[in-house]
Amino acid sequence: MNRFKEQAMKIVFMVAACASVLAVFLICLFLFANGIPAIAKIGPLKFLLGTVWKPSNDKFGIFPMIIASIYVTGGAILVGVPIALFTSVFMARYCPKKIYRPLKSGIELMAGVPSIVYGLFGMLFFVTALKWKFSILAGAFTLAIMILPVILRTTEEALLSVPDSYREGSFGLGAGKLRTIFKIVLPAAVPGILSGVILATGRIVGETAALIYTAGTVAKIPNSAFSSGRTLAVHMYLLANEGLHVNQAYATAVILLILVIGINTLSSFIAKKISKA
Repeated sequence: MNRFKEQAMKIVFMVAACASVLAVFLICLFLFANGIPAIAKIGPLKFLLGTVWKPSNDKFGIFPMIIASIYVTGGAILVGVPIALFTSVFMARYCPKKIYRPLKSGIELMAGVPSIVYGLFGMLFFVTALKWKFSILAGAFTLAIMILPVILRTTEEALLSVPDSYREGSFGLGAGKLRTIFKIVLPAAVPGILSGVILATGRIVGETAALIYTAGTVAKIPNSAFSSGRTLAVHMYLLANEGLHVNQAYATAVILLILVIGINTLSSFIAKKISKA
């Protein structure tokens, strides 16, 4: 009976895994089947490197949206990762038990807040109160706050998963607590930390609600951090919502998917290199 249950559960697990892979494959197939012909019709170079988006003049360049996506993503990562890293170190190694529970509960609460609420906060605080207006900077800071729980969770788990023998060996050689953390514990936890960064990057790249309220929807290359910009995800949402250029929305989705795959592949490559070193 137990053997039958074990075999049945193996089949269930296999079916679940196949269903997950199949779902991802079908989504990619659907996007590429609809997006590639649209890109070919416009012209790959014209579509990717075109700096003007004016469908009325037959101009469908998404280069400004690519640049805005890179700026917002890079800004959010630069702001959010150091804060999340230092907070995770504090929680894993320095935080008193009385503070740990409320802090952990607050992080869990932040993870469940809808992105549109973050967008409303960003509009009221960064755009209005700080007078940054609709800008790349306002969008980046809003997304940095939004990704904190994701990076905090994975980073803390990565730090706690480092064997105690590493720290004990460092202490035995005379190293202090701070030196042990930065020289021994953090390098050993880098693959786990990068996993959190990859997850956060995926959420940033695909975010729309928070950016509409903070970064704006101007389809031009941002001149500065205080310029408004339209990311690829926002651009795709607007096109699909208008219903006038659905094929171009599919084409944008293909570029967005390739961008996410490229970022994930690069991050995984860096993580492997660092872990081997």
